Amino acid sequence: MLVLLPPSETKSDGGTGAPLDLADLAMPQLTAVRDKLVTEVVQLAADPAAATAALGLGKGADAEIARNASLRASPTRPALERYTGVLYDALDATSFTKAQRAKAYARLGIGSALFGAVRASDPIPAYRLSGGTKLPGLPTLSALWRDVLPDALSAEAAGELVIDLRSGTYQQLGRVPDAITANVLTEHPDGSRTVVSHFNKHHKGLLARALVLTRAEPTDIRAVARVATKAGLRTEIASPTELLIITQ
Repeated sequence: MLVLLPPSETKSDGGTGAPLDLADLAMPQLTAVRDKLVTEVVQLAADPAAATAALGLGKGADAEIARNASLRASPTRPALERYTGVLYDALDATSFTKAQRAKAYARLGIGSALFGAVRASDPIPAYRLSGGTKLPGLPTLSALWRDVLPDALSAEAAGELVIDLRSGTYQQLGRVPDAITANVLTEHPDGSRTVVSHFNKHHKGLLARALVLTRAEPTDIRAVARVATKAGLRTEIASPTELLIITQ
């Protein structure tokens, strides 16, 4: 089972790992595009005004640009520790035992505008680049990734079930055929349902946590739904590849 998480705009600082070495990352098929993007992001950081505009930065722009400027020199830490925010709070990787962390490393991947996708254990620096960003002088990120990322993800899954919890923007960088997706809906007292926005990431984080901690090895959507239900999530199967998480 490969569970693909979205990245986050917020990231932790620092780390104790050696500087970025693209050869240390999973999915070496992506190295050429990764190298191109890292180079472009570092060069863009040399022009703060251009970087601020291209990256859509506001408050805190100087710190974000400084992160990008030092991409090849700053310390790294596992991707599971680098990304922060609502989903990662719900995943609560800091509470994992050593054995649970090993399962997280084996089961979790994380989408990335800069790296395409990484394994949870991959050592990466802090950076700022969103999936919808258009870097000056380059094609869109979707155009750069779509020829290499789908095959890399399929190869990484090695025929196992893929549960794709990435947002639409990151799914567009590289889709995985037949992957299971999850959508979060709020059910109102009158029975109507609406798409959840604020708590969407929270519930996907809870689902990811359940999939890490389970002793099961789901092979289809029904098995994924059983894992989610045991974790206290209310689910429905909308199609062979779409799981609904229902909140109230």
